[in-house]
Amino acid sequence: MAHSYQIVVIGAGAAGYLAAVRAAQRGLRTVLVEKNRKPAVKILMSGGTRCNLTQATDRRGIVAAFGPQGRFLHSALALLGPEELVALFEAEGVPTKVEATGKVFPVSNRAVDVAAALGRMLEQSGAELRLGEAVIDLARHESGFSILTTRNSLLATKVIITSGGQSYPGCGTTGDGYAWAKAFGHRIVPPRPALVPLQSDVHWVAELRGVTVPDVEVKIHERNAAKPAAQRRGSFLFTHFGLSGPVVMDVSRAVTERPDAGRWLAVCDFLPDRSEAQLVEQLLREAADSGKRTVAAVVAEWLPKRLAEALVEQAGLPTDRRVAELTKAERTLLVQALKQTAIPIRGSLGFKKAEVTAGGVDLAEVDSRTMQSKLLPGLFLAGEILDLDGPIGGYNFQAAFSTGWLAGESV
Repeated sequence: MAHSYQIVVIGAGAAGYLAAVRAAQRGLRTVLVEKNRKPAVKILMSGGTRCNLTQATDRRGIVAAFGPQGRFLHSALALLGPEELVALFEAEGVPTKVEATGKVFPVSNRAVDVAAALGRMLEQSGAELRLGEAVIDLARHESGFSILTTRNSLLATKVIITSGGQSYPGCGTTGDGYAWAKAFGHRIVPPRPALVPLQSDVHWVAELRGVTVPDVEVKIHERNAAKPAAQRRGSFLFTHFGLSGPVVMDVSRAVTERPDAGRWLAVCDFLPDRSEAQLVEQLLREAADSGKRTVAAVVAEWLPKRLAEALVEQAGLPTDRRVAELTKAERTLLVQALKQTAIPIRGSLGFKKAEVTAGGVDLAEVDSRTMQSKLLPGLFLAGEILDLDGPIGGYNFQAAFSTGWLAGESV
């Protein structure tokens, strides 16, 4: 015998939790169905297991961060903006803090506290939670929808799909919702990894694995293109496979948008606070004041020692060359290495290591005022299943929480 509900929410992540909480708070018989044995898996591993809830900005700041897609978020953010989201968690016993980057984290630095708070909200709302129950089939029914899971048959008046995208498939986000949405007539913008580390085969890059630089400007260029496809500034990390860190992940979308990723270059400015002219002047001053010092020793005052030595070598200079011995041409080469090192990019680490999915259900087919499908009344979509991806820094969680809350308010 099928179990009947007014609302079935599929996927217990950020969007699914708040959709179920809000629907149940409004007195609707609601169930949240999750295929994993543990809910909120992606929340638990996000932000290095600290969970970056949102960004310390206002609604306009969130909208702007998403670019053209941001307009879709106006209604959702009007209902649950960054301040309201923080208040929601603080009321549930999760005090937050703002870090220098504007990222909002729990004071405890524990994503598990965020997940536990969501669990308490759900319990208090009266919604039911079914774990370890994968949805096998979702179909239109005469009175709404029929949902077949690995354990039960469910009937629902309305359904909210919050099953996520394809990033971190180990969390269970394997793109199941795309097939259901497509079966109901929705166009799926081809999913691709976003906020993902980039691969490079350059030997000296691999040798620098573990080296972090707190402030680097990275421009992603197609070879021979004058204008960058993406440009960001932030923390940068060398790895055994290539490049990572927030700034690299922020520009990665430009690479994954195009399958011919082998043609990309990451042009790195390792000293973005100083102009080329200022660096030349500093080198001349060093030559006059302490010309016996090596070039590598001087650059190591500005950047990590291993990176300093590598960039001196990239400029074609021996690391023991003294500053006073530099010719004008060599100074130019050194400054170019510091400000314009181009690292060939082979591709990305793919969905397996992507924090977010770009692409998904076409936003033009979803009513941004309610999160209801424009093609099928009673079907709602929220969170990462939508073609909606923003930069690193809590923006994507904010969008998921807000669209989920609006869906729960609108069903």
